[in-house]
Amino acid sequence: MLNIQNYVKVKSLDEAYELNQKKANRIIGGMMWMRMGDNRINTAIDLSDLSLNEIEETDKEFKIGCMTTLRQLETNEHFNEYTSNAARTALKHIVGVQFRNLATVGGSIYGRYGFSDVLTLLLGLESYVELYKGGIIPLKEYANMKYDRDILVRIIVKKRPVNMYYEAVRITETDLPVLTCCGVHYKDTDTYEVAIGARPARAVLVSSCLNDSDCTLSGELSNDHINKYADMAADHIETESNMRGSKEYRSHLVNVLTKRTLSNI
Repeated sequence: MLNIQNYVKVKSLDEAYELNQKKANRIIGGMMWMRMGDNRINTAIDLSDLSLNEIEETDKEFKIGCMTTLRQLETNEHFNEYTSNAARTALKHIVGVQFRNLATVGGSIYGRYGFSDVLTLLLGLESYVELYKGGIIPLKEYANMKYDRDILVRIIVKKRPVNMYYEAVRITETDLPVLTCCGVHYKDTDTYEVAIGARPARAVLVSSCLNDSDCTLSGELSNDHINKYADMAADHIETESNMRGSKEYRSHLVNVLTKRTLSNI
């Protein structure tokens, strides 16, 4: 049961940061996962008055406020056009529309949940997180960091020319995923990135798990290139078993989804 003693709708990020330094206090987003736990919160910190629920677009980047809902990201025409509709594909299976109308992008990225479609989607892109005190750091670094008391203000996605593809395996339509996969083809450098999530650990880039520099994907991909890369991904990406699938099944899915993703971009 979730027990909240005090509630504060802050007027500034500085106020939110100061309150958040106390261990018993928590920043609340959509509270979709938080409310399911047995938590006792001294002060719930609400950021909803800070205009952080918008997706801003410039010629060079998208800025996604931490209070932006998953539904806003799912239905944003410009972001979907940029991601080849991968954003809509990644988000539309998350529980239901009512859930996505409340769950926030900031909460999903801050939580760095192993099952997160959002993290898998954004990890393959040139994405950054803006922290109130920590500044702007690459998402691929933030994904591996330990939890701290800083505030995730927004996510920044650089607008490099890309082609994307996203696919996840689920036992049922709105269940948590067994495995997620997102592929990105960077047209400006003719290189590729593949992110694998729901291992069931946090999403990772395949390239970060391969030590061989010859494993970098670039140029036109033949079936042999794709098959070799998928085999290496399955060998090097660490997977585990849980109620949704075994370690061996997930490793098999890494191979299959990597092939499928690269073939589609």
